[in-house]
Amino acid sequence: MLASLKIQNYVLIDSLEVSFPEGLVIITGQTGAGKSILIGALGLALGAKADVTAIAEGAETCVVEAEFTQPDPALEPVFGQEDAEWDPSCLIVRRVLSRTGRSRCFVNDCPASAAFLGRIAGSLIDIHSQHQNLLLSDKRFQLSLLDHFAGNGEWLSRVGDLYARHRELKGQIARLEERIASAGAQRDYHQSLLEKLTAASLKEGELESLLEEEKRLANAENIKEALCGALSALGGADGENAVPAQALDARLRAAGKELDRLEKFFPGWAGLASRLESARIEIDDIFSELDRANESFDADGGRLEAVQERISLLQGLLAKHHCTGVGDLIALRDSLSALLADDGALQIERDALRKQEAKLAEELSAAAERLHQARLKAAAPLSEAITASIRSLELPYAVFRVEVHARGTASGASSDPGFVPGPETGDVSHINATGKDEVAFLFSANGQEPADVARCASGGEVSRIMLCLKDWMARYTAMPAMIFDEIDSGVSGSVADKMGSMICSMGGRMQVFAITHLPQVAAKGQAHYLVSKDFNPLTHKAVSGLRRLSGEERVLELARMLSGSTLTDEAVANARALLR
Repeated sequence: MLASLKIQNYVLIDSLEVSFPEGLVIITGQTGAGKSILIGALGLALGAKADVTAIAEGAETCVVEAEFTQPDPALEPVFGQEDAEWDPSCLIVRRVLSRTGRSRCFVNDCPASAAFLGRIAGSLIDIHSQHQNLLLSDKRFQLSLLDHFAGNGEWLSRVGDLYARHRELKGQIARLEERIASAGAQRDYHQSLLEKLTAASLKEGELESLLEEEKRLANAENIKEALCGALSALGGADGENAVPAQALDARLRAAGKELDRLEKFFPGWAGLASRLESARIEIDDIFSELDRANESFDADGGRLEAVQERISLLQGLLAKHHCTGVGDLIALRDSLSALLADDGALQIERDALRKQEAKLAEELSAAAERLHQARLKAAAPLSEAITASIRSLELPYAVFRVEVHARGTASGASSDPGFVPGPETGDVSHINATGKDEVAFLFSANGQEPADVARCASGGEVSRIMLCLKDWMARYTAMPAMIFDEIDSGVSGSVADKMGSMICSMGGRMQVFAITHLPQVAAKGQAHYLVSKDFNPLTHKAVSGLRRLSGEERVLELARMLSGSTLTDEAVANARALLR
């Protein structure tokens, strides 16, 4: 319930702090006194669009704060999502608006967004102003009323959850389809590139090795001459080069023996013989290596041509793919291979998601059909209940009918409770988060065939219909507080008295605020507040205020509502009778 309201510098209100009790709270006042200002201020606190023109003249900021006690426990998860502080006993919302247009919001003294206030506002209070009669043609309101009456919360939640999951799955499939289509458009091209790179049998470092081999083969004649010349020189004057030069070897061995003989005469020369033997062995190794190189060296021109062709192929691939080395070509080959493999994986993933989507669509269709049948079953009892309520407000021949039909079918086609409309199970194109149904409210004031209520009801009839709808809505929702802003517009006399009784009955179940011009309604409330406008001589401007009436003050206010500015004894007596 709304426990208190504090307002500073909002339009004509300089400063206001007021507390409200439970039950039915009546708010009255002369036209233009500022009753609508209270509604606007409360709306601002609950996240309505901020307008700097609402700031009182001469002030830089306005502040509106509303305190609600025993907030709906269903709000706790919403607070958790916003990481906001939750207090199960009290909820305080505050809005600060400055001349610069900046707006700051607070929930339980913690900064919050206006969007967050808007999310929780509907669970704190329901404000019914005169323009809300348009709800009669609002399909969402009509469907919500029927679902609350039928107790469809569980199935409605299931349909909403299945719809959200199905929609997300459809989105995933669509995104995969786009990727597959994009890959398919270039698949042949990528496949061609991969085949050429694979056929090239690429090896890391191959190009550098081939370039070295090409250099050797291109200079084969010079290399052969140098090898032969070196072997010839090492082979001695006779030119023997098939084996290590025996003459040179013999001379080195002989010299070594002589040095061994000198060692006993010149001990310091002992190392010469050892060095000479090492040189002989090294020369022998060099000769053997040169001989093997000479034997294995192939100056075949065919090999040179093959090497040059291979080099040309690799360099052509490097230039084509703008790569700096064979390693980059190998990386590109592997990337193309992975891309084409991923294409196949995407198709496998898409097919798997399609199976999931088909199964989920069947579940969604079945849940929507279950919800549809529940609505069909509840439509007639709700029609009878609202018809009875409307007739109690002096419309004895009124008929109110709630019709349910699946989207894409003619209105009224589902009046038979056994009718099962809509596409076959599995096709969910006609289903949204609230199921597959649309609801129509039909009305007739004189017992004739009812028609669309928004087009055939008069102003006074609309007021009575909306009150009855709100009454039934309040019975099946956890709405902690409700404000009626002149819902009794267009009625008077005994009808107004009965509407007042209905509002009073609602006040027995919840906190109800009734802003009214009718004394029959005003007399029903447990608490009565007066909105007044006075001239402040200090600021030289008019200001609005709100105060609670009691005793004789309330009698006089009701008398004013009965007779106008001139109070008569009859009006006062009538006011006392109304209060009794």
